[in-house]
Amino acid sequence: MNFIKTGIDGLYVVELIKIGDKRGFFARAWCETEFADKNLTSRMVQANTSYSKNKGTLRGLHYQVIPHEEAKLMRCIKGAIFDVAVDLRPDSKTYKKWFGIELTESNRRMLFIPEGFAHGYQTLVDDTETFYMSSAFYASEAERGLRWNDPAIAIKWPITENLNITDKDRNWSDIE
Repeated sequence: MNFIKTGIDGLYVVELIKIGDKRGFFARAWCETEFADKNLTSRMVQANTSYSKNKGTLRGLHYQVIPHEEAKLMRCIKGAIFDVAVDLRPDSKTYKKWFGIELTESNRRMLFIPEGFAHGYQTLVDDTETFYMSSAFYASEAERGLRWNDPAIAIKWPITENLNITDKDRNWSDIE
């Protein structure tokens, strides 16, 4: 795997190294040792998938608080998403900064999001599915969120009209 720095400490775009022939290719999508060698969270305890029927579906911005903070490795396996991570680590020089990237079924890129980040994504096409791994089990009592359009963060979402978003995600508080 290729680990590409994003400008936010600990946040990486991960590209597959494909070994191909006339049949197609093989690539490693997860390796505990490779992540540990980069000093990244290397223990994943849960794998999740999410399907969105409509273009413009926005999920997030979600995170879990201590002691249930989670790292995530995010991939779009069908369709396309604009994936966003927001640095919530108060001691970080990139506190409140965000990074966004298009993850698609064809580019096969992944985004590694360390603990201490809020995460969300928006579907760019109909019938989109994601697959991601988490380093912590979901804990409803630790769930928190940020409003998707908080002006203090100012994420440049590709789609802003006719969003498909839950009331819960629409009504999260702004960052303090």
